[in-house]
Parts: sequence; structure tokens; C-alpha cells
Amino acid sequence: MDLERYNYYLPKDLIAQRPVEPRDHSRLMVVGNTIEHKLFYEIINYLGRGDVLVFNNSRVIKARLYGKKLTGGKIELLLISPNENSFLVKGKNIKPGTILKVGEYSGEVIEKEEGLARINFDAPIMEIIEKYGQMPLPPYIKEKIENTERYQTVFARVNGSIASPTAGLHFTEDLIKKIEEKGVKIAYVTLHISYATFKEIKNEDIEKGKLHKELYYISNDTADLLNNTEGRIFAVGTTVIRALESSSINGKIIPGYSETDLFIKEPYNFKFKTDGLITNFHIPKSSLIMLVTAYGGYDRIMEAYRIAVENKYRFYSFGDAMLILK
Repeated sequence: MDLERYNYYLPKDLIAQRPVEPRDHSRLMVVGNTIEHKLFYEIINYLGRGDVLVFNNSRVIKARLYGKKLTGGKIELLLISPNENSFLVKGKNIKPGTILKVGEYSGEVIEKEEGLARINFDAPIMEIIEKYGQMPLPPYIKEKIENTERYQTVFARVNGSIASPTAGLHFTEDLIKKIEEKGVKIAYVTLHISYATFKEIKNEDIEKGKLHKELYYISNDTADLLNNTEGRIFAVGTTVIRALESSSINGKIIPGYSETDLFIKEPYNFKFKTDGLITNFHIPKSSLIMLVTAYGGYDRIMEAYRIAVENKYRFYSFGDAMLILK
């Protein structure tokens, strides 16, 4: 598989640097038999009584830390796995045995490979990031975000992600209320977004067919609803698709805690039936655009991206949205 197949032309000025206010006034491209151009709050017109919207309720943690080596050199850490004390590391001459300081806390580098390191600190890592951590925004967002809650979904509840499930950023509490009043049911899964979402994809990753592991949880109530609904099911975000596909056996969702390294790319036979995917416009040559083309069809999605650029849609985390109808 050629990575260039998933490349596309994107002018830099279309990379959104700040969110639209209010949230639900971003643009919405509806990709069905034809392409329609709407505003996001009009998504309610595509939902009906008995349908189910599935959200990822993971909350972004303050995963970015700044500190120093004992020699005084500056270091930057991005926590990517709290359970394994695993970090993306920036700094010179960091190797096993290096002692790092973050505030009054000390840590020792136990393992290091490429830009990833396992670091043992003298206190629980969640305690450290709560005191000294900063919200990790994607590198393509150059402007400072004064209100970091704007990078959280309004339904974020479970701490654990290092990036926001951005498809959910378009929903307001009022829009969700109106959707529920229409008779649409709301379900939640939890998938903690980690290194897998933004790691640069290489040809060897495609050949391996796996991504960095991410933790997820699906409750009994959510599994029962999804397995027994007669309405249509709409996944809000690629992370929801990954959780559903990872937990599906013979077309049924199995509840519980687990982790997934699932890499969804063409050709892929989806195990759990969803009728629509709500998602943002993704980075060229990323695992996310591969998932979206596997879901919506390569030609249809790449044409939609071309039209989005032509019509000056806003791209990436704070950008506009797409509703892909099966």
C-alpha cells in the first residue's frame, strides 16, 4: 500500500487555529449519494426517533510536562501511557539512567527507544501532571488557547486522553438536549486517545498492520443498547469506530475493559454495523484518513476532501465536520 495514496493538497490557511463559537456553528459536509453543505447544528435533521448517537466520553488530561535534567538541560515530556509511565521525550542526551526533575519530583529514565521513554518517578504520575501538567494541543495549533475547556467535549467525563475526540467538539449541551427530545438515544464508550492517533505512519506500520495500544471501556448498558436497537447507529468520531470494532464478535458488542491496537485500513470488513460516521477532516497520510476511506470508500472520501479544500472548509482538530452516511 502506497502512503501517497492518502495524501492531498491542503493550504496552510485552512488549518483551523481556533474553534468556532458557538461550537455547533461549524460547517458540516454531508457525504451521502451527493454532497451537501450545512452548518453543524443541522445534523439533527439527519437523525430520527430510535436512532443512537455514540460518543467517546474520554477527557483530555494535562499530559504535557516541562522540566530539566540534573545538568540543567531542558526537557519536555508528553505522557502517552499512565499505566506504563511511557512518555514522548524532547531533550538532548536523554538515555537510560538519566535523572529528570519536574518541580520537586524526580524521575529516572528506565528505557528509551527513538523518541519514546519509560520513566519512573518518585510519586504517582497523575499527581505530578495534576500539579504541573499542561493541556497538550496538537503541534499544528500555533495559537494559545485561553480556555482549555474548549478542547474538551461537553460530555467529557473520564480522564485519560492526550488528545480530544474532536468530532465531539461540535456538540453543545443544548444541541444534545434537542437531539434527545427528538427521540434519539445517546450512548457512551470510553477510548483514551494515545500515541496511535497522531503518530506519523510509515510503510512498515502499514505492513505490520497494528497501531500503538489504546485503552477502552464499553459498559453493559451501552452494549445492550447497541446490540438490540432497531434504529440506526451513528458513531461520533474515529475513536468510537475503533472501540466498537475492537469489541465486536460476530456483529455483537462485548462489554468490558480492554485495549486495542487495531489499524483500520483498506480493505477492511467492518464487523459491527453503523449507519453513519461523524468526523473531522484529517491529516494527510494518517491512520485516521485511512480509517475514514475504509469506512466511506476511497474515491468518495478523497473527492469529498478535494471539494472541502475547494470550498475552504476548516481542517483538523478545531476545524469543520463531515457526516458520512453508509
